[in-house]
Amino acid sequence: MSAVLSAGVAAAPVRVVLDTNIVLDLWLYKDTATPVLLEALETKSVQWLATQVMRDELERVLAYTHIVKRLVFSQLTAEDILAQFDAHVQLMPIAAKALYVCKDGDDQKFIDLAAQHKTQLISKDKAVLTMRNRMARLGVAVAKVFPAALPA
Repeated sequence: MSAVLSAGVAAAPVRVVLDTNIVLDLWLYKDTATPVLLEALETKSVQWLATQVMRDELERVLAYTHIVKRLVFSQLTAEDILAQFDAHVQLMPIAAKALYVCKDGDDQKFIDLAAQHKTQLISKDKAVLTMRNRMARLGVAVAKVFPAALPA
């Protein structure tokens, strides 16, 4: 009976927070670890949460010399990457400080948002990855690639 009731009801999308390097991997570097995440974003089976501060960081990073060279090589512009960000993200207010603090202060905004919304946090940053166990206590799965294993 419950299967009949739930038939036709779409599952809620998985919520994720992506750090800036993952965003670059998706649309600039086209990293081989990202196709599943890209498809999930495009099919809206994933809801990507970010803040304006995260977008501002991406915009700043896109102006770095080595990134500009890669943009030129890839025949892309910073605006192309920012347009992908805007098309796929749900902007949220800045989150309150999480219970746990990241050694790299630049990464704290990702920790805070993931903790507040109990999302998956996708990052290759060492300082973030070392927080896996602590973040799992808050209901946040931290991983290098999507999909992350959800905490029990």
